[in-house]
Amino acid sequence: MAPLGIAIIGGGIFVKEQHIPAVLASPLLSIKAIWSRTHKTAEDAAKLVPSHATPSVDLYSGHDQDGKSYEDLIKRDDIDGVIIALPITEQPLYIERALAAGKHVLAEKPIAEDIESASKLIVYYKEISAKNKAILAIAENFRFQPGWAYGAEKVKELGKVTGFVVRLHSMMEPTNKYYLTPWRTSPEYQGGFLLDGGVHFTAAFRRLLGAENAIETVQAQTALVSSHLAPVDTINALLKTKSGVIGSYLTSVGTTMNAFEFHIACEQGVVKAEGAKVITVRGVGSDAMEEEQVFEKTSGVKEEVHAWAESILSGIPNPNQTPEQALADLELIEMMLSSGRHHGARRKLEYQGFV
Repeated sequence: MAPLGIAIIGGGIFVKEQHIPAVLASPLLSIKAIWSRTHKTAEDAAKLVPSHATPSVDLYSGHDQDGKSYEDLIKRDDIDGVIIALPITEQPLYIERALAAGKHVLAEKPIAEDIESASKLIVYYKEISAKNKAILAIAENFRFQPGWAYGAEKVKELGKVTGFVVRLHSMMEPTNKYYLTPWRTSPEYQGGFLLDGGVHFTAAFRRLLGAENAIETVQAQTALVSSHLAPVDTINALLKTKSGVIGSYLTSVGTTMNAFEFHIACEQGVVKAEGAKVITVRGVGSDAMEEEQVFEKTSGVKEEVHAWAESILSGIPNPNQTPEQALADLELIEMMLSSGRHHGARRKLEYQGFV
């Protein structure tokens, strides 16, 4: 069987460093075209596709005319799907247009800039997919890193969850290549990097807790610690699950502290997840026994791109890529930000039934 023809929409850092290598690594996919806002960025991205992998990659851009627009690209019969990696506020429009053209879509996280936009997109997707069977997948690569699934299994083994502490502290330097992306330097969406990168962490956290421990309410304080990271760069939140368990979620992208810890306390021990490393503590006090599992480090992008290709061929959306999952990841961040804007007001969540 010939590989599925796909187009990449976007020519930024993540496309060059992750998406193109991921597509090239999957025997199920072949890059037919690249679209970007400018012809040059599309051209630069195409240079990373070896000629032996794809004889020629057609270029499209927002500046091109005469058959080289985005609309022209998604009309092509030899393109089965598109990978979309554009600024957060722009993505939903490009997703809808691709779905309307019958193309399967793998769109970068977050699903949209806010819950309202994401909900509208999901409604549109369900309506159009019922007609043309196009699949919308959201690219949350943390779900394809094995440590989180392993950690979730260990949490279940240790019995009822009794508490949790999440600490995510780092500094997004003004010299960082992602910060220097213009749409991130002056974000037109809530939370800045707390939203952009934060949905990775809420996805991992939700995976560890499981559906039976879905978050029901949040109360948070927010702040701007480093002036270049407006509107806010820090959240300290108190979370309560539907089962009545309380815990804390502390995150900052503007602090000199450094931490990346997901600690889930259970009746029979503790799971300490750090991505590629998971420590399981069984028992309490002097009787506690510690197990450490270290996984090979992976961004998860190659795995998620290949999983998307498999879902296209099977016609069955991958449960780790559904827009409902992405909406739940987004909601948790948005409700913490909303609570912070209103001086710690309690916020109730509605979309946490997916893990």
